[in-house]
Amino acid sequence: MSSLIFILFFLAQITNNPNGFLLKLDKDLQTHQYTTQLLIGTHQPLPTKLVVHLSGDSLWLRCSTSSSSHQFISHNSIQCLIANKSQKPTKYPKICNVQQRNPITGVSSIGDLAEDHVEIGSGLNRVLFSCLSSDYLLKGLVSDAKGVLGLGKSKIALQSQIVNNFDFPRKFTVCLSPVTGFISSGNTKHSLSYTPLIINSIHNINAYYINVNSININGRKLSSQQPIGSVEISSVVPYTTIQTTIYDNFVQGYVTAAKSMNMTMVGPTAPFFRVCYQYKEVVPEIELVLQSEFVKWKMHSKNSMVRVSDSVMCLAFVDGGFDMNSMMVLGGYQLEDRILEFNLGTNMMGFGSSLLMDGTSCANVMESVSTRKESLQ
Repeated sequence: MSSLIFILFFLAQITNNPNGFLLKLDKDLQTHQYTTQLLIGTHQPLPTKLVVHLSGDSLWLRCSTSSSSHQFISHNSIQCLIANKSQKPTKYPKICNVQQRNPITGVSSIGDLAEDHVEIGSGLNRVLFSCLSSDYLLKGLVSDAKGVLGLGKSKIALQSQIVNNFDFPRKFTVCLSPVTGFISSGNTKHSLSYTPLIINSIHNINAYYINVNSININGRKLSSQQPIGSVEISSVVPYTTIQTTIYDNFVQGYVTAAKSMNMTMVGPTAPFFRVCYQYKEVVPEIELVLQSEFVKWKMHSKNSMVRVSDSVMCLAFVDGGFDMNSMMVLGGYQLEDRILEFNLGTNMMGFGSSLLMDGTSCANVMESVSTRKESLQ
């Protein structure tokens, strides 16, 4: 009982910003990685660029040797138990170790669990993170990035630390964009459709998965298709990646639909993209059919085709081979300019229609969210 009270007390000390948080996102067009910046530390803190990873367990970064404001967490502490349940008590004092993984390269390393002040929105927050002593794990990240901001389901993911034990719901909103996106606590007051978040205990219990039953192209279900199953929502995979058998069927269905619309196919002009066409504004509509025929994720030209030159566009889906962990991973390009709401209290994900089709953008929505949060202060 005393341990539970201590955990609740610890979580309640994490933030003094009851209005939640709002983080601006940028996209690096070369690596296709989405980044944000946090002010970490109390002694002349500098902006720390981090790659945003929706499935990441926690915040990890390359700690500066000149910073003295962070405090390392003991191996035998409650915080260590929260961060790493596999840690066993020891009679010898030592720093809590947490394993971290680079989501781009797949390389893992051990970091030291630490705590420091992080400025988020209008408040300073005591946040747990993993502190790395070398640049080894930074390889593959966008230039100048110092680590990864994990937003998965774990108890030490950033949003989990911030929203625990406050009156606002345990949910956060993401809007990825090639220009200006954002992450925000709470919702954006947009009309959303909802689908259950499911658990994939085989691969990553902290990632966000939804169930996809089938794929429609121009309203027609792909032929000879079995249910696809659990599909990960990923901010570090640039384009939606599909297992080879389903991908071949998908491409065949798209080519048939494009031919009926008199689209002119051209030779592939970009790596990874198998099917390319002369540029055209109206293209076949792709629908992911979720828990029923009444709940569909629709993709129009902006999220289905990538323009590789003034006159050529390519189908922005990638063949992932036969050895994928799941049949499909929804990549960042297909998530862009769309409100995504992750509700950890109800285990539901809300998704909106394309903002561009509605004549607005992530930047416009972020401005309205910022104005609303300022009015509450």
